[in-house]
Amino acid sequence: MKILISNDDGYQAPGIVALYEALQDVAEVEVVAPEHNNSAKSNALTLHSPLYVHRAANGFRYVNGTPADCVHIALTGLLGYRPDLVVSGINNGANMGDDTIYSGTVGAAMEGYLFGIPAIAFSQTEKGWKHLDAAALRARELVQQMLLQNMVGKQPWLLNVNIPCLPLQELKPAKVCRLGRRHAAEPVITQTSPRGETMYWIGAAGPVLDESEGTDFHATAHGHVSVTPLKVDLADHDKLGYWAQSIAQLAVKAAA
Repeated sequence: MKILISNDDGYQAPGIVALYEALQDVAEVEVVAPEHNNSAKSNALTLHSPLYVHRAANGFRYVNGTPADCVHIALTGLLGYRPDLVVSGINNGANMGDDTIYSGTVGAAMEGYLFGIPAIAFSQTEKGWKHLDAAALRARELVQQMLLQNMVGKQPWLLNVNIPCLPLQELKPAKVCRLGRRHAAEPVITQTSPRGETMYWIGAAGPVLDESEGTDFHATAHGHVSVTPLKVDLADHDKLGYWAQSIAQLAVKAAA
């Protein structure tokens, strides 16, 4: 069994070190991760500048690119083999609700999924690496369950997992959840540079809008590990008929 590990916090982040240590006796594990923090890079690929791969003293390989770059390079030539599972994380902070769209942690896992490989993105619900040992153990347990159920190395699937920052004995069983929702982000922050130019900083994420029962926000708030199956298809299938009629009417008017 071969596992590729990546993340978005960088190859030196405590989360990826803990994940590697938790999985290294479960399978043959390789780490290919960003050189620096690449949070909120989503699925971005670097197309207009060269990428370089270096090996750190601990054996991890790191890339001067995005999380998706790391997995893409690994799967298209760097490794020289096809891993059975791609695992991303453990992220320093939650990736729930709308945040999942922006997440580099999820982006790394999704890149593996797009190549037809099962993938899991792991995150802790709070920043600061509190109780990271417990999160790593829960990540290990989930990977082992996937292996025991013969779910690895076959059809691709993509899971987004968020682990509360609690001691192991206080973590409740995993719950399969849908994504919650957030309100719009806080206003942009402006500052004046030393040269008198206006600088803009993206505002903080907005407060939670939907944390009802069944969401990832609700599960983790009650001590459960949230597990959300994700898909890449963004098409609004429920509205295909509506838009087909609307576009047809536009075509008729244009022809008149």
